[in-house]
Amino acid sequence: MPPGWNPRFHDDLIGLDPADPEVRAFAAHLDRMERTGPTFTVEACLDQVADFAESSARTGGLRYWISVLFVVLIVLGLLVTAWDIATHTIAFLSR
Repeated sequence: MPPGWNPRFHDDLIGLDPADPEVRAFAAHLDRMERTGPTFTVEACLDQVADFAESSARTGGLRYWISVLFVVLIVLGLLVTAWDIATHTIAFLSR
């Protein structure tokens, strides 16, 4: 099997050149789109975050900055939540 070979070239991408980088990228895209499995595990969540990071790194311009803003808002929400939990815990324990 040549490097970058994907079984999709026998099923979905018949007749396309497996050595073409764009065709390989499209095969990888199809694999990501049709991936199934449990999405409620930590590993699956991390895989989805990795997919988001890889796809946002490939974009440019406005889409890139929107994804950066999205990530900043998520981190800010986590920090606010952690601060709220910490202050409530300290108030509860100091009674």
